[in-house]
Amino acid sequence: MASTRLNVRTLLLIIAEALLIFFAMVAAAYLRLGWADAYFELSEKNGYLKAAVVTGFCLAAFYLYDLYDFVVMHDRRELVLRLVQALGLSWVALAIAIYLVPELKIGRGVSLYALPLALTLMVAWRAGAHWLLGHPGVGEKILIVGSGASAVEVAREVLERRDAGFRIVGFVDSRPELVGQSLINPRVIGVTDDLPQIVRREGVNRIVVAQAERRGQFPTRQLLDLSLSGDVHIEECASFYERLTGRVSLDMMRPSWLIFSSRARQARRSAVLRALFHRGVAFVGAVVSLPIALLTAALIKLDSPGPVFYSQERVGKNGRTFRVYKFRSMRTDAESDGPVWASREGDARTTRVGRVIRKIRVDEIPQFWNILRGDMNFVGPRPERPHFVKQLAEEIPFYEQRHLIPPGLTGWAQIKYPYGASVEDARQKLQYDLFYIKNQSLVLDAVILFETVKTILFGRGT
Repeated sequence: MASTRLNVRTLLLIIAEALLIFFAMVAAAYLRLGWADAYFELSEKNGYLKAAVVTGFCLAAFYLYDLYDFVVMHDRRELVLRLVQALGLSWVALAIAIYLVPELKIGRGVSLYALPLALTLMVAWRAGAHWLLGHPGVGEKILIVGSGASAVEVAREVLERRDAGFRIVGFVDSRPELVGQSLINPRVIGVTDDLPQIVRREGVNRIVVAQAERRGQFPTRQLLDLSLSGDVHIEECASFYERLTGRVSLDMMRPSWLIFSSRARQARRSAVLRALFHRGVAFVGAVVSLPIALLTAALIKLDSPGPVFYSQERVGKNGRTFRVYKFRSMRTDAESDGPVWASREGDARTTRVGRVIRKIRVDEIPQFWNILRGDMNFVGPRPERPHFVKQLAEEIPFYEQRHLIPPGLTGWAQIKYPYGASVEDARQKLQYDLFYIKNQSLVLDAVILFETVKTILFGRGT
C-alpha cells in the first residue's frame, strides 16, 4: 500500500487531470459552436454536467490502464500508448452510455474537437509531470544509515521508484574505510559520528536506519539528538521498505515486528463490519454470476467426463482445515500421483473449458458459498493445501502467521505478484500477505476488490 505521501500525490494528479479533461470538453464546445451557442449549450442544456460525465469516464479508464501507478509509468512511449487506449476506451463506453441515456448526448462535432484536444493536453501534462517527478532536484532527500544487505535493498527499491519522490543522498557507516565506496549507485558519504553535520550539509529530510544495533557502533546518541531536534524524520528500514513497496521484507523482519504491530482492539472493533461487508459482496456476486455459473456447469459436462464441481482441503484461520469448492477445470486423474503445484498458464492437466474458466476466474465462483458459510472472507491470503502448508512452514520463516486471519478469494498478494508455483513464489507472496495482515481495513479491501476486477477484465494472471 502506498504511503500517505504517495496517496496525496496520486490525489493531486487525479484532480489536475479531471480539470484538464473538463477544460478540454468546454474548450471543444467553444471551438466548434462559437461563443454564443457554446454558452447556451453549456448553461441551458446541461453542458457542464455532460463534461463532468465525460471526465468521470476518462478517469475510470485511466485507472483501468494503471495510469495512476507511479511504478508502472516509467517509459514515455508506453505512457502515450496507454493514454490513447484509455481515451479510446472511455469514448466507446461513453457512446454506450449515451445510447442507454440519450440525455447525455454530445454533438459529434464537439467530440471530434474534444478527443484530440484532450489527448494533446494529457500527453503534454503527463510528460511534464513525469519529468518533474523524476528530476534529481525534486523530492524528499534520504540518508541511509548502514551499508549491509538491508541498506542496499532499500536503496534499490527507491531507485526503481524514482517517480515516488524520494532521492538518496548517500549512505553513512561506522567504518571510515568505506567512505567514498559506491554500494549500488549512491556512495558512502561519511561516518555515523558525523551524522548531524552530514544532515545539515546535504539538506536531508529523512534518515532510514538499516544498521543492526551493535555494541559500540550503533549511533544511538546522534540519532537521538536528531530525533529530538525535529529537523529530520527517522525511520527504521523495515517500516520504510513496507510503505514504499507494499510488502514486508522477510529478511528485515524480526519477531518484535509481529509483537509490537498488534492492532487487536482495532481489529476486534472492525471484525463484525468487515465480515458483513465480505458476505454482502459474496451474496451479490453469487446472484449476479448465477447465469454464468449455470452456463459453465453445462460446458464442463459437455467437455469432459466427471463432476461439475471440485472440492479440495485447504487451511484456514488458526490452522483449521475446510473444503474449498471450485468448478472443475482439470481432468479427474490430475493428481493421481499426489499433490503438485498448480500453474495458471500451460498446465497440461487442464481441460479445454478449464483453461478458459481459469483464465477469466470463473472457476472460483463456487467459493462464494465458502464465504457465505464463514470459511473464508472475500479478501485475505489465499488458502493453501495442508500438504504444501507443512512444506512451506518448514522452509519459510513466519509462514504460519498468514493463518492469523481468515483466508480470502482474492488478496493483496494476488494483485501484486504473478501467479506462483514454487517455494520462492510462496515466499514472495507471503511478504504481501503479511503486509495485508498488518494493514487490513475496509479501505484496503475496497482497493483490492477494484484491482481484482481490473485484473479479470484485462485477463492478467495472478
